[in-house]
Amino acid sequence: MSDINYSEITPEILALSKKCQESTIDPALYDKYEVKRGLRDLNGHGVLTGLTEVGEIEAYITKDGVSTPTEGHLYYRGYDLYDLVDGFIKDDRFGFEEVTYLLLFGKLPTKEELADFCQILAKYRTLPTSFVRDIIMKAPSKDMMNTLARSVLTLYSYDEAADDTSIPNVLRQSLQLISLFPLLSVYGYRTYKHYHDGESLVIHTPDPNLSTAENILYTLRKDQKYTPLEAKILDIALIIHAEHGGGNNSTFTNHVVSSSGTDTYSTVAASLGSLKGPKHGGANIKVVQMFEDMKVNIKNWEDEEEVKDYLNKLLNKEAFDKSGLIYGMGHAVYSLSDPRAKILKSFVESLSVEKGMHKEFALYSAVERLAPEVISAKRKMYKGVSANVDFYSGFVYSMLGLPTELYTPIFAISRISGWSAHRIEELINAGKIIRPAYMNVAPHVPYIHMNDR
Repeated sequence: MSDINYSEITPEILALSKKCQESTIDPALYDKYEVKRGLRDLNGHGVLTGLTEVGEIEAYITKDGVSTPTEGHLYYRGYDLYDLVDGFIKDDRFGFEEVTYLLLFGKLPTKEELADFCQILAKYRTLPTSFVRDIIMKAPSKDMMNTLARSVLTLYSYDEAADDTSIPNVLRQSLQLISLFPLLSVYGYRTYKHYHDGESLVIHTPDPNLSTAENILYTLRKDQKYTPLEAKILDIALIIHAEHGGGNNSTFTNHVVSSSGTDTYSTVAASLGSLKGPKHGGANIKVVQMFEDMKVNIKNWEDEEEVKDYLNKLLNKEAFDKSGLIYGMGHAVYSLSDPRAKILKSFVESLSVEKGMHKEFALYSAVERLAPEVISAKRKMYKGVSANVDFYSGFVYSMLGLPTELYTPIFAISRISGWSAHRIEELINAGKIIRPAYMNVAPHVPYIHMNDR
């Protein structure tokens, strides 16, 4: 066996890293050459890099060249997310599978079409023989997103048509991955807890008659029990995370990698790598951790002045992780409101009552109301600041008793539906390989012979 410690930063590596850090680009050059950092202009609008019919974000109303902030709306294939969720709730049915159908095929299914579609998903909700033993249980990772990505890449080896990028084959692969993501995530978590924390290894087989949300709770919990409210709210969480336009980091990654002509498994693994980042899918964990610190350091949760004082300390880099951020507040696109946050909040209070956490809900509500006031008093604002979807999603997951290790994988379980729709759209339209320009700002230098260095 190798005696190399793969996590150790040796003095040699440290010295070399200092050489890396000597190369920095003057920030003024970005303005000089009008580089849109983050592919966003000075007004915070995204640089147009493509066209899509899958999802649409509405945060501004533009008239006569003037953009005015508006209440946020999110559309799936032209349908307002508010209307979709309202329809599912009024009919008292689960909606994630229906939303997945809508994103993939561009229209809402009939009862018969939805029933057939759910049967296909249930059929594919089975891993290859010995996959759990040979893949998931080998070298379990503490990060479930890495486990998920590794599992996805390994599934390539089980697919005899892995490199076939025809639409029927990519759709088949997409449906299989949509069906398998819950199992890969839950089984990866259960394996990690067994090997690292000594917990009993519990692997439940999914029930083909249950929805995706129900099966997550059914396979995750040792007693397989859950309440109807728990399953419904988790279903809502999956629905609102399923798609967010083509410009979010992981979906744009999906478009970029798909444009190269590579296989589905490599494309999805790349999107998973993007979603893992704390600036993207991992943000809700930061919100929960921030509130845990807040609850310890604020004596009276009902005292608004004390809450505001803590929020000011966050901005002044004096509290929590000293990043200067109030996590869960603000969004790259939305200004007045994030529709996903508003939808989730409408269900959070009822769950907080069921879980005996109404005081925590009141604290979240107070922070949501006070944070924009505190931020605007300290920082120059170019657009409104409101709670984003991460503000309440982590709170929901904590009330559901879901481990923090699965917060981002649950995001992936949902977003694989949107990724699949965008991948198919990219392949159908057969665009050019996506290759934006970078300007080199380093001077040209003459070669120096070894003896002269």
